[in-house]
Amino acid sequence: MTENQAVQQKSVRRNRVAAAACFAAALITVSVVGAQSASADAAAHRAAAARPAAVAAVAPGLGSARLVQSEDLLQKGLKPVGATVELTGRQALSACSGEETMRDLTKGAATGYASVNWTLDTDGMLTESAASAPTGTSAALWEKQLVALVQDCQDEPAGHWYYGTAHTLTTTGGTAHWYPAHNGDGTVSGGVAVLRSGNRVAIAELSGRPTAAPSQVEGLAAAALKRLSS
Repeated sequence: MTENQAVQQKSVRRNRVAAAACFAAALITVSVVGAQSASADAAAHRAAAARPAAVAAVAPGLGSARLVQSEDLLQKGLKPVGATVELTGRQALSACSGEETMRDLTKGAATGYASVNWTLDTDGMLTESAASAPTGTSAALWEKQLVALVQDCQDEPAGHWYYGTAHTLTTTGGTAHWYPAHNGDGTVSGGVAVLRSGNRVAIAELSGRPTAAPSQVEGLAAAALKRLSS
């Protein structure tokens, strides 16, 4: 594949992600997808409608309470409008991954999946996808693959958005590798973080926020890591 073909391929997959993001941004209610039965799914939807700023769903091996919550966003100066929660592992991982999902990356071997797409009151969104690995070895492999995926978008042609320098945050709960995102003119616009806590891995991304500072991305990475390790 030539360099031009590679750039065109990335542009195609990002256009798909951008279209999906526009659709997601139109959602203003909380929905829960992937429950084990029709009755359980209906109950989950009723509970979510009663508390539109909360995420409440449980998957085998991984609960959505381990994802970023509305209070985490509010503490970082973001105002959530609603969220879509899925337990299938089929949400796109990041702006750099195109249509690749956590289920694709893990080849369906996780003991549980959970993802959330938070819609904010202004332009932008916060997405997170998590998986629970059957072993620590699998978790380490998935973490490495997620980091490689992000690093694939660090070196881009002039005028394209890209992920910046990697930063590492280590706590008693685990490790986060976070990267600011830059627009084509070099200004910071959100960022992405790869997280691991024990056998759980996740990727979280703040996008479409032209005023987002690296400190905000770091703060969200810390909040996501704390939830993942809880």
